[in-house]
Amino acid sequence: MYIALVCAVIVVFLLTCHFKKDSQIATYLPGPKPVLLFGNVLDFLTSTTKFLTKLVEYVETYGEIVRIHLSFSRDFVLVTDYKLTERVLSSTKMLDKSFLYDSFDNWLGTGLLTSTGAKWRSRRKMITPSFHFTILTQFIKTFESVGDNFIAKLEKLVGKPSVDIYPWVSLCTLDIICEAVMGTSVNALDHGDSEYVHSVKTMCAIVMDRVFTPFHKSLYPLTPNYFREKKALKVLHSHTDKVIDKKINSKSAESVSDSEDFGGKRKVAFLDLLLESTIDGKPLTRADLREEVDTFMFEGHDTTASAITFALYTLATNPDVQQKVVEEQKTIFGSNQKAYVTASDLQNMKYLELVIKETLRLYPSVPIIGRKLNEDVKWDDITLPKGQAITLFIFGIHRSPKYFPDPLKFIPERFENYEGKEPFSYIPFSAGPRNCIGQKFAMMELKTTLSKVIRNFELRPSTPEHVLLLAPETILLSKNGVRISINRRKWE
Repeated sequence: MYIALVCAVIVVFLLTCHFKKDSQIATYLPGPKPVLLFGNVLDFLTSTTKFLTKLVEYVETYGEIVRIHLSFSRDFVLVTDYKLTERVLSSTKMLDKSFLYDSFDNWLGTGLLTSTGAKWRSRRKMITPSFHFTILTQFIKTFESVGDNFIAKLEKLVGKPSVDIYPWVSLCTLDIICEAVMGTSVNALDHGDSEYVHSVKTMCAIVMDRVFTPFHKSLYPLTPNYFREKKALKVLHSHTDKVIDKKINSKSAESVSDSEDFGGKRKVAFLDLLLESTIDGKPLTRADLREEVDTFMFEGHDTTASAITFALYTLATNPDVQQKVVEEQKTIFGSNQKAYVTASDLQNMKYLELVIKETLRLYPSVPIIGRKLNEDVKWDDITLPKGQAITLFIFGIHRSPKYFPDPLKFIPERFENYEGKEPFSYIPFSAGPRNCIGQKFAMMELKTTLSKVIRNFELRPSTPEHVLLLAPETILLSKNGVRISINRRKWE
């Protein structure tokens, strides 16, 4: 009885401290009423498929700046307000990520995604040259070789009335990113049940679970996820370490900087470029290398898989749009249905790019991003205090009729003259100083893969009709799969 009373007093004290700290925001910002101990987290515990719907409901009920409690000392301000979004993303000071990214620490350390301050600036400066167009074009060969295997797998699905395309796309993009980042393949398309593949999926699920747990992070080591995470990380980090060891010990006779044509003599992985890089004249440590390799692997795998999957779905369910894509492909490749793309071909895929942009508007791979304020921010008649977590609701912004007429309709042509129009209303790759460094790589991969699929197959809606159950689990996905039907395309 005494112990229970002490525990109760401690809980009340923590809650009092939390809500006192938050009172400045609570006084001015509207939001759902928090429940003692649990805040608003109970709204998100039933299913991740309710998450986006609930956030949209909050915006419709309380406005474009909403206070949300996630129990104890965690709360955030949900933002769809254009001007505040622009101010946060364009700032050269508000660059720190919010607590939403804490769950990545054990996996990614403090690499480019999660690092802050001077470390982030030095890493960004060091890595940026690796994404120069001249270097990126070499990866087209990787996109094509993995794409051929992807097409072979899809051939086995031809004629079926309903196929969940996402697992196959995910394996394809995992093979691509492994070869591009580490210069090695896990042969995911051929061995989808590999331990490495399962470990990646496990970590992505755990990260989202941890964000919305009602318990304090100090209790995490007592949960089943803690032990699942340890097992998964052992596999992931062991694989990365082995690849790094192999690269370091290979002692290639020709350095990356000696190669005049990155698309010529030999294939260069991002890891090769990292091994050549220095910060203040010093090479990266093994821990530094693993952080960045693991970060590239995470950011370049599921995000691209999400985008390709939803693009295939929108093409299947919009036959008029699909036909325009086919016509453009025929204009570029003529009768050569099986042609390999070049960098010039990719630049000429103007309409396919519109399709990709509209797909990422409706289905942004990263539907929310978080920042932490490093100073008080005065906004109208409120003050958002230093340290406050800000969550920019990309999914909500992209589907707002304020910026996109008929927002739920798939209209690629809306992006024909979109440049210069309210740029912070379309942010699938974030924006400002901390935008996605790999967006050009992603767009090249998307175009190459989609071009190959659309030239080989006619995409149709599944039978019976498939209704997506969208859920953000680190990236946007559909919990009941993404089902379409595939037929061989006649190329005339």
